[in-house]
Amino acid sequence: MITELLLATFMVSLTVAIHGAGLHGLAKLVRLEARQEAHEHIDPLSLRGYSVTLLAIFGLFALHGAEIWLYAFLYVGLGAVEGLREAVYFSTITYGAIGYSDAVMAERWRLVSAIEGINGIILLGWSTAFFITVVARLRRI
Repeated sequence: MITELLLATFMVSLTVAIHGAGLHGLAKLVRLEARQEAHEHIDPLSLRGYSVTLLAIFGLFALHGAEIWLYAFLYVGLGAVEGLREAVYFSTITYGAIGYSDAVMAERWRLVSAIEGINGIILLGWSTAFFITVVARLRRI
């Protein structure tokens, strides 16, 4: 159990660091674009405004995707899930706390996947807060 908890703690730390850095980068891009839009008096509901929104959404998808794939590679590396496709699928439903079944997961590593579910929910919530802030900023311009 200690090994699982240490590994899960490492993964949580790694994904939080990646997520924080990714949100920081996205925030910088959005702030730069918002300043330029305000300076040029561009309507946030214009094509350019929609582009910023899409950039934020795709950036968030990329961040979550990278974190899901990290867990999938871990599961394959540990031999906890057989095959990369199965590992990515399992990691995706676990990260999003959908969790259909953990039958494909080796019993020895199930605690890691349970913690991935909690980790994913927290990171998804963080992304939601970020996205709401981005949309609110664009509306103020």
